[in-house]
Amino acid sequence: MDMLRAMTVFSRVVETGSFSAVARDLGLGQPAISKTVEALEQHLGVRLLLRSTRRLTITEAGQAFYENAAQVVALAEEAESAARGAAGLYGRLRISVPVTFGRLHLVPRLHLFMEQHPNLQIELLMDDRYIDLIAEKIDLSLRTGTLADSNLTARKLATAQRYVVASPGYLAKKGKPATPAELLEHDVIVYGQGSNAREWQFKQGTTQTSVHVQSRLQVSAAEGLREAVLSGMGLAIASGWMVGAELEKGELVRVLDDWTLPALDLWALHASGRMVSIKVRTFLNWLDSLEL
Repeated sequence: MDMLRAMTVFSRVVETGSFSAVARDLGLGQPAISKTVEALEQHLGVRLLLRSTRRLTITEAGQAFYENAAQVVALAEEAESAARGAAGLYGRLRISVPVTFGRLHLVPRLHLFMEQHPNLQIELLMDDRYIDLIAEKIDLSLRTGTLADSNLTARKLATAQRYVVASPGYLAKKGKPATPAELLEHDVIVYGQGSNAREWQFKQGTTQTSVHVQSRLQVSAAEGLREAVLSGMGLAIASGWMVGAELEKGELVRVLDDWTLPALDLWALHASGRMVSIKVRTFLNWLDSLEL
């Protein structure tokens, strides 16, 4: 039995949850994928997957085998890529990124990276929620804000300023706040979960102040915040990454310009204790070359 091939097939089945998806990826028929997994189970003498008409469920033995097999497959790909050089990258790179940042700043440029590495497959998971890198088999995650993970290796890529913004239409109707305290008299859109999202902190020279804003609208995704503030629903805090183009075009206006807000950092994260693949290193070097 070709164990490396069997490990590769089995790992991809676990990661995609589908025989047919792996068959498409590898250019094989679905029966060939199924037979490879069955042969692997017979060789090992254990059941790795439980099959039903609706789903595949990995067994305890299958999970233990997968964790080791995935490392073997990754090492094999790393060895081949290293021998070929960076231009010879191939295989799969699974990346997670916040929706709005990915849509505005990563996706429009991603073709440049993919053109340099035509044998590399990119799986881009665009989601604003917290992503468990280990559970979801993420090679690299881009996140913004403050980090709380202790089991991840983090590298800061860039920093953006944050502003209080509103549409010209909203300001024409409601007026422009002159101090943070006047935010309490305005319609405010809050981005994030929990009460901390309502605590807006400002600094002016050596003076610091915070305002616990009142809001009828609280959204969990940046796309919702963008649309709400652009439609004139109120004031919001947004980063230059989120609304830079709209500020330049005059579709949004900054207020409280003589006060500053905490900046927003962009981080690249990967699991600690694992060898960083040449694919991840190459992608990080490419990100460093961009003006974010």
